[in-house]
Amino acid sequence: MEGVVGMSESSIAEPQMPPTEPAAPVIRFRSLGVPVALVRIGGLLAAIVLIMIVFQVQNSYFLTKDNMLELVRSMSTLGIVALGETLVIIAGEIDLSVGAVYGLCAMALGEMWMHGLPLWVSLPAALAIGALLGLVNAFFTEVVNIPSFIATLGMFSLAQGLTYLISGSQSINPQFGTPPVNAGQFSFFHGLSGSQLPFNIPTQILWLVIAAVIIGLLLHRSLFGFRLTAIGGNPEAARLIGLPVRRYKFWVFAISGLCAAVGGILDFSFISSTSPNAGINNITFPTFAAVIIGGASLSGGKGTVVGTLAGALLLGTMANGLNLNLVDPFVQLIAVGVVTIAAVSLDRWAGVFGARTRRRSS
Repeated sequence: MEGVVGMSESSIAEPQMPPTEPAAPVIRFRSLGVPVALVRIGGLLAAIVLIMIVFQVQNSYFLTKDNMLELVRSMSTLGIVALGETLVIIAGEIDLSVGAVYGLCAMALGEMWMHGLPLWVSLPAALAIGALLGLVNAFFTEVVNIPSFIATLGMFSLAQGLTYLISGSQSINPQFGTPPVNAGQFSFFHGLSGSQLPFNIPTQILWLVIAAVIIGLLLHRSLFGFRLTAIGGNPEAARLIGLPVRRYKFWVFAISGLCAAVGGILDFSFISSTSPNAGINNITFPTFAAVIIGGASLSGGKGTVVGTLAGALLLGTMANGLNLNLVDPFVQLIAVGVVTIAAVSLDRWAGVFGARTRRRSS
């Protein structure tokens, strides 16, 4: 025992080697107590402010109250769907089916409602369809052991095909159906997303806030979120210590499907109609882009609610500003693609830089 104590004392007494020069910036940065994720989100918010200034110079209407409310309203649906996708990506998986699920759930609600089922039955049934499709994705990913990229891509095609099948490839508007739906039910349904709160705040913004609070508490203030991050960071280690990896992935895919259904139904409520291709172009890729731009890692284990909302706000700002300046929609697609590639490149660069830094410090 004395030998052990002596060794400990001697090791403590030994002078510590000064850190090497390459590791010094990392140590100084850590000493500030500023998380890397916070720095990245701060940079993203700075980019949003810069873009807003540019658009304001080009069009003085951009920063008006009415346009800002419209900007946030228009990105609300994207934000809700992206929050569900965030959980899936943190778990180390990906859900490419959200755009098709968005459209299928909205169409299923409309068809059930127009064929005699009351809204009080059709609405929860449509939400259940979204969660069920998420569970199907989880089944093929975790039980059948198909990569989530393939499983959800297949679900994207399946859901899109079902949407065209049940709609007869036609857009629907329950208010002008044959016969039209109950007027009181339609008024309630439209009010879910088409009404306004005090100060002319669109109701869709309220739904986004509710979704963000729920997902935020689940991810950042609960044991579920802590375990989910651990599962995404190292699934094999999570299994070895007994974490319910399969159950957690079933949960996140179900939540993702439910968020897609909520997004589709809210847009259906606002517009009062839906089409077979709803969500295919304006939800599928932008959802994935918002999550990655917001700092979530494709390798899993990293992502935040604030980051995802900032990513959705960046895309919404770009779309709104480009529309005000009458820029061709195809240019908007190019802009989203460039920003997404840049975000993924930054994520990869940060991962390589972090790995090199850890090796040098060790």
